[in-house]
Amino acid sequence: MSHVTTHVLDAALGRPAAGVAVDLSDEAGTLLGQGVTDADGRVADLGPEALVAGVYRLTFHTAAYFEAAGRDSFWPRVVLEFQLADASAHHHVPLLLSPFAFTTYRGS
Repeated sequence: MSHVTTHVLDAALGRPAAGVAVDLSDEAGTLLGQGVTDADGRVADLGPEALVAGVYRLTFHTAAYFEAAGRDSFWPRVVLEFQLADASAHHHVPLLLSPFAFTTYRGS
């Protein structure tokens, strides 16, 4: 399993957001992994099984998701930077998304 996983929920529709492309990169911008959310809104195999402590970035390409549904959106992409302090711990970063707002948290 990837060291970092994510899932995306469409908060406006109350269901998982399938088909959202997600990139994982390090602080320098080096691409470490890519995936697309499945029918449950999850990307389980996003990148390396092990990462060193540091700052990482998840980029959610949301414009294509909203365009495919015929919905307007303020967010062409959502970029989340997070600190991976414990290299031995799994990190799960969910995204709750709507066309004009988003929120996130450190999941388990």
